[in-house]
Amino acid sequence: MVKNTSQTDNIILRPITYSDNSEMETIIRTVLTEFDANRPGFAWQDPELSNLTAAYERPDTAYWIAEVNGKVVGGCGIGQLASASLSSVGELQKMYVTGDARGLGIGQQLISVALAFAQDHYGWCYLETLHTMTKAERLYRASGFIRLPAPLLQTEHNACDRWFLKELQH
Repeated sequence: MVKNTSQTDNIILRPITYSDNSEMETIIRTVLTEFDANRPGFAWQDPELSNLTAAYERPDTAYWIAEVNGKVVGGCGIGQLASASLSSVGELQKMYVTGDARGLGIGQQLISVALAFAQDHYGWCYLETLHTMTKAERLYRASGFIRLPAPLLQTEHNACDRWFLKELQH
């Protein structure tokens, strides 16, 4: 699948552009603060937060922005899991939606687009999250992810306490 744009009602999903970097960094930091994850061991410290476009330039990576009525309200990415031995595993990354936009189906749309892209590049999709993000966990389970008892490998997000994996169909 290409890194394309889709629209449902007043929700638009599109590839990230350079002009979205600052807004997405603010959204990610706001959501992380909301869930008490604004500390070491979470995406809070990721160096690419201020330049997501550069982090998703490779052909096997992508990041989508969700807009509602022209306002950026969230995003989601797919990247390779940082391990040479797990090269067939993609990772659902930096999926965040603002509080006022939750419940509109944006998360479901983002994950659908991300998994369709991942399917073209990976055999598996992995993600890490936090137990307090219960609505996100329900979405992951509904999307076919299975909870793991431990992480696949130790990542920089070592404060996450929930890990999920999904086999992708080719």
